[in-house]
Amino acid sequence: MMHVLNDQQQVPVYALEPDEIAGNKYFRLYNFDGTLPNQADLLVPHRKDHYLIVFTRQADSRQWIDMTRYILKNNAIYFTGPNHIIVKEGFKKLWSTGIAFTKEFLSFQENAALSNLPLIQNPRDGHELILKEADINFVEDMLSKINNEYRSPSEWQQRMLTAYLTVLLTYLSRLYTEQYSDNGLSLEKLLLKNFQAKINEYFREMREVGDYAALLNISAGHLSEVVKTQSGKPAIKHIHERIGLEARRLLFHTNNSLKEIAFDLGFADASYFNRFFKRETGVTPAGYRAEIRKMYH
Repeated sequence: MMHVLNDQQQVPVYALEPDEIAGNKYFRLYNFDGTLPNQADLLVPHRKDHYLIVFTRQADSRQWIDMTRYILKNNAIYFTGPNHIIVKEGFKKLWSTGIAFTKEFLSFQENAALSNLPLIQNPRDGHELILKEADINFVEDMLSKINNEYRSPSEWQQRMLTAYLTVLLTYLSRLYTEQYSDNGLSLEKLLLKNFQAKINEYFREMREVGDYAALLNISAGHLSEVVKTQSGKPAIKHIHERIGLEARRLLFHTNNSLKEIAFDLGFADASYFNRFFKRETGVTPAGYRAEIRKMYH
């Protein structure tokens, strides 16, 4: 049975907390060797303000990422970003290594290009990578190097962690494109992904294509043309779909009133939100909430 927040609660956002080993507020390593993770957020829908990549060696656990339930597999990679709602449904003893890092970490030094990797952009909205034996060996080797560097503070630590993470994320991005059938990013596809990334960041405040074109330093006409060619949908449709996705997340994971959800999403009133949601999905917000709860309870 899915746990949902009470009427007056918002979906909490968990920040990356530095540990006692490295004290780095932008990068953290988690190791579980047959131990139990923190149970405080069990069954609590939440977001993280950072990226999290976890290699599960052995897990008897379940979790939700947005509206998808995952039974964690052995020797697999799971990954989430700042926009996803996570619910840990059940955790027993866990053997895994997790790497958490913030957007700021990606912007340091030569890291900026990492933001455009498929695993980070996640255009297919995937969260699981199945590893073959060669992949497992490679990932274990890189995690061993990252672990060693993480525990050895020095003036070179930041650069070394950057280098190792770059290799790991690049390797996993190649697996991502293989498993999720992404054929690489041309300049036009990259513009589409950057547009979608900006929507993720600003969809509550910005509703016009021209606003995003200004952020990307191009004309609204050029942005609209490229987005329509690459995706088959008008640019404004991408903005509306992102708002609709967030609305579905909140309707599914919380018991907030329609008025509260409308306000959270930047709508002036609940009736406008109701009309918008029905136009986008074909059902009212209340009807969607009733149907989705019926499916999963």
